[in-house]
Amino acid sequence: MATELERVDIVTVGVGWTAGIIAAELTKAGYTVKGLERGEEKTLDDYFHQKDELRYALRYEMMQDLSKETVTFRNNADMTALPMRRHGSFLLGTDLGGSGVHWNGQTYRFLPYDFEIRSLTEERYGEDKIPDYMPLQDWGITYEELEPYYDQFEKTCGIAGEENPLGGFRSDEYPLPPMVETKMIRMFKEAATNLGYDPFQMPSANLTDSYENPDGQRINECQYCAFCERFGCDYGAKSDPIVTVIPTAKETGNFEIRQNSNVTRILTENGEATGVLFVDTKTGEEFIQPADVVAVTSYVLNNTRLLLTSEVGRPYDPETGEGVIGKNYCYQVMGSATGFFENEKFNTFMGAGALGAAFDNFNGDNFDHSDLDFLHGGEIAITQTGRRPINNNPTPEGTPRWGSEFKSESLKYFNRSLSLRLQGSSLPSRNNYLDLDPVYTDQYGDPLLRMTYNFTDQDRNMAEHCGAVLGDVLEEMGADQVDVSNELSDYDIVPYQTTHNTGGVIMGADPETSAVNSYNQMWDYDNLFVTGASAFAHNSGYNPTGTVGALAYRCAEGIQQFLDNGGGQLVEAKKNGRKINM
Repeated sequence: MATELERVDIVTVGVGWTAGIIAAELTKAGYTVKGLERGEEKTLDDYFHQKDELRYALRYEMMQDLSKETVTFRNNADMTALPMRRHGSFLLGTDLGGSGVHWNGQTYRFLPYDFEIRSLTEERYGEDKIPDYMPLQDWGITYEELEPYYDQFEKTCGIAGEENPLGGFRSDEYPLPPMVETKMIRMFKEAATNLGYDPFQMPSANLTDSYENPDGQRINECQYCAFCERFGCDYGAKSDPIVTVIPTAKETGNFEIRQNSNVTRILTENGEATGVLFVDTKTGEEFIQPADVVAVTSYVLNNTRLLLTSEVGRPYDPETGEGVIGKNYCYQVMGSATGFFENEKFNTFMGAGALGAAFDNFNGDNFDHSDLDFLHGGEIAITQTGRRPINNNPTPEGTPRWGSEFKSESLKYFNRSLSLRLQGSSLPSRNNYLDLDPVYTDQYGDPLLRMTYNFTDQDRNMAEHCGAVLGDVLEEMGADQVDVSNELSDYDIVPYQTTHNTGGVIMGADPETSAVNSYNQMWDYDNLFVTGASAFAHNSGYNPTGTVGALAYRCAEGIQQFLDNGGGQLVEAKKNGRKINM
């Protein structure tokens, strides 16, 4: 029988960026917060001297143990889903701070178009522009409403950057100036400008100077060591939850972290969440943590799975299009091109996770889609994240994949090649969704999450059109040979692509088509908040963490309003702009 613990004001499921923000803001306001983290508690000391590519980048030291919990995958509903037993297409974080510790630090804002995508698409192109299979919807919030929360997150992190000429309104400048402009970045900017585009320096959570954030946390200056993605920062120079919001919450004395605590159920009674049931992963003992507010703050896939196993909310049905939990699962559409230079060398072994430049001329609705067979688009960028010795072997097309010629060409082009990328949006399909697997279970006997996903015609057309620009830019940069990869086949869960999974518990104005309102408060349970990229109604052509952080600050504000004002829904439900009586 589970042991019931002392009641707290707020309990969070997982302790990463979103839980850290909620804990920092609510504990400063005097509320008690308990964070249940199923991994180990980590500090900066745990990441000293960890520049080991084999251990962290290739053997996934900081990632979720897939032998205990994973997902099953299939491309369509006619296939049998099988478990993912090795990390591949995306990397699931673990331990305190979650994926926020091993991220690159690229911290974008989504475009105003993203938040009103259905309304603005219909307004410019007409309703017929949106395919029948695409449940495209507005988010229930505008960019202007979310802008102050973007600003708050950027100041918490000390983001370094310069204004995007084609981005949304900014109420303030970035806290720090942009990162250095290296040779390859300068060449990219010059080429993009020559072609008529509008390049800007990538917004970076790798800091360009020592910085004290508004909560008094100090973050150090980046050393450009190139160990960001898949690594914790041993310089304390990459903003993450364990150097920003978590220490802020701890300093209040109102925040308790309980590690090795795996939440298996959200508990509900009479239409409200009463707390959570969790297992101590060291002893196997079960506990009940009662709380006035439950905040589900784990990764996209884990948020969705916990709601489904707890039977909270209406599961999505792809046959009818009804239900909301598991709906609008989206990923991202990647394209790339590599240019090989005979007479140029670049210091590609140096870098930082967000050292780079980009342009947005083919992102969002920044270009005319009237005669195109797709919507949205993607960011085109060059990054100097640092090439490490084991897993970076760029060679021109036609080179054998092994043997003496491969070795010779790898050595020749290690510092003589540059890669550009398209980071494309992912718009929803009625046939892409998350549900519970009927066969496979985790270590506790609960169903695994089943992912049904494939690229659509929209994705393929967008990648082909926007990806072609990558080759044009590399040719303008002077590359002697350019290899472009912009053709999509079926989605494959094996090769790494991006950890930018989104959707499953999406936000909106209408409870019939969304799970949470614009404060990430569930329509069905007033005291249950679910935040993170699971709330995205589609995925944009950017890295998602800036938007995750902004939504978490708005969620924290909503929780405080809920507690201060005695409960209730924070937003009136609407359908087609008209109020719904609930």
